[in-house]
Amino acid sequence: MPKLKTNKGAAKRFKLTASGKVKRSKANTRHILTSKTTSRKRGLRKGGLVAKVDEKNMKRLIPYL
Repeated sequence: MPKLKTNKGAAKRFKLTASGKVKRSKANTRHILTSKTTSRKRGLRKGGLVAKVDEKNMKRLIPYL
């Protein structure tokens, strides 16, 4: 079997947790922050997990992380 190539764009954006779930950061934190509430911005700082339906595809993109 040949080695699988890691998708480098995905590798920079996602990490695997110890239990095998896929960690991600939340969107909407780059610009136009003045119109967003403080509590909303605070919530966006925390990471999230990739949805269960997308997890299989994500793991295919980052096989060795």
